[in-house]
Amino acid sequence: MTLHVAFLTTPIGTLQLYSNGVALTAIDWPDQQMAQEQAVEKEDTVLRAARQQLTQYFNREREQFDIPLDAGGTEFQRAVWESLRCIPYGEQRSYADIARDIGRPKAVRAVGAANGRNPIPIIVPCHRVIGSNGALTGFAGGLALKRELLALEGAQSELWD
Repeated sequence: MTLHVAFLTTPIGTLQLYSNGVALTAIDWPDQQMAQEQAVEKEDTVLRAARQQLTQYFNREREQFDIPLDAGGTEFQRAVWESLRCIPYGEQRSYADIARDIGRPKAVRAVGAANGRNPIPIIVPCHRVIGSNGALTGFAGGLALKRELLALEGAQSELWD
């Protein structure tokens, strides 16, 4: 199956959106593109929907996404990513919260690893996961970007400054 790519200019930079024509497969951060060599620059219905919904998100007009996703991953990773999708807009959860949610309370580090491998950030909101002490923790897009996304959603903490 051919992989399609489209670009979206946002307040955080230009995102690369990838689709297999049926579902969104990845979003790459600005300056961190994974250079999916097989991708053809072609906008399909999935990419049009992703562009529209992400634009609405950045304009504070959308809090949830309803785009078909195909993130791949292991069964464990998919469970973590599905749990991330249940974190409400503007709220945060800890890695331990996610581990408990998927029924693996001792798998906190594995949850962190799965969170870091999330190929569809923002739509699968890995930026909403913070440390158990409330502090910002590692993020593929960088902590400044994580802080910016959380602020966009109205979240704030004195621990993030």
